[in-house]
Amino acid sequence: MLGLIAVLKFRHFSEERQKLKGKRLNTFFPIPHSPFSIPLLWATVIAISGNLGGCVSISLKEGPKTPSSPLPTPTETVPLSTPTETVTESPIVSVPKLPPSTANRDILEQSWVIYRQQFIQEDGRVIDYQASDRSTSEGQAYAMLRAVLIDDPTTFALTLKWAENNLHRLDPQGKPIDQLWVWLWGKEKEKWGAIDRNFASDADIDAITALILAYRRWHRPEYLNLAQLKLRDLWEYSTIEVAGGKRYLLPGPKEAFVPTPSTIYFNPSYLAPYAFRLFAQVDPQRNWLSLVESSYQILEQSSKVSKAGLPSDWIALDTQTGKFQPLPPDSKLKSLYSFDAYRVWWRVAWDAELFQSPEGLSYLKVATQHLQKLLRQPGNIPAQIDLQGKSIVNYEATSQYAMLYPALRLIDPKMAEELLQKKLLPRYNEGIWDDQSSYYTQNLAWLGLLPTQAIDPKLLQK
Repeated sequence: MLGLIAVLKFRHFSEERQKLKGKRLNTFFPIPHSPFSIPLLWATVIAISGNLGGCVSISLKEGPKTPSSPLPTPTETVPLSTPTETVTESPIVSVPKLPPSTANRDILEQSWVIYRQQFIQEDGRVIDYQASDRSTSEGQAYAMLRAVLIDDPTTFALTLKWAENNLHRLDPQGKPIDQLWVWLWGKEKEKWGAIDRNFASDADIDAITALILAYRRWHRPEYLNLAQLKLRDLWEYSTIEVAGGKRYLLPGPKEAFVPTPSTIYFNPSYLAPYAFRLFAQVDPQRNWLSLVESSYQILEQSSKVSKAGLPSDWIALDTQTGKFQPLPPDSKLKSLYSFDAYRVWWRVAWDAELFQSPEGLSYLKVATQHLQKLLRQPGNIPAQIDLQGKSIVNYEATSQYAMLYPALRLIDPKMAEELLQKKLLPRYNEGIWDDQSSYYTQNLAWLGLLPTQAIDPKLLQK
């Protein structure tokens, strides 16, 4: 039986989808594709140099401040020194910068400035105002990853520090379990703190990736030390070896995603082969490259469950037969192509481009065929598609197009450019995609639009 994390993780993406039903048909404004939204935390957008003259102020209600007393400190911690930048009244003061030759550089830099002011609190907490002002490990990890990619050490340090102070998993006695982060934090019974003490491995993967890149970019060895501690625990608590010696990445704790001795539940969008290659560089004690192999096995074989050849948000493996199958109909987690599965395109595209992965390129060419067909005729892709290849809704999702964009850049550059011009750029306005409340879209649009050429190759090497 799935643990509480499974139910809540589903709600993490499904609550907002329920609001969409019957409200927005064939439109983009407003389409909050996930529950993540945050008001502007300061009255005025800070002025930054360069090409960001279009930044504007957006007035929204101010959210609650993080309680001043942090959760108990883990027994095994890595000291995180104060960032070198001078902290002023508003501590997020770094001027973002990408290489001058970066495609869509103005948009990427402007949207990051708007995002960090609208979605990141002064103490580094990324807030979800549409879900009772809650925060997630995913939100902190996205902020860290984007911050290191755009060379913003101040925001990186703040978001990491908040997560380390508030998201550690604790046992009933308040003692640390490991170096992984609880996935959900907020207010429950008039008290702020962890709501679900389980973890979601995609957030930890993104956070560890960001730590490795930050160590290499800013020469901060404490970031590498923390990454290595997290890698130890991610391997221990979120991977499983089955008969025959094959090891798989789990979406979270074994008790939540291994409902029977012969059944495993997977979320294909959590699989990040490029990250596993980085992990292998800094943690040779564990065979992270084995997860590259098993990730592509899951992606390739589970996509065949869909008649359209698409990945699903969730999929089950019978370890006795080796067959992939949909989750039970009564499960809170659904086997369909939807908001989780979009991220498969971005993660695999990064592996194909950053590490010249032939299996990544091959998967993208095959698995995107149905979506390419829809882009040609009728010219749009529904936000959700069932296992029979039929659309479930008749609205689109900017987050889907953003995640598909880096994949199409590799396999069909002309179609990618059309997608950019017709589906992405028209949905962007002064720092925001879709509308000012769409947290999930802001992150996926930014990560999808960022060309891999903007990532210094030195950050990817030992």
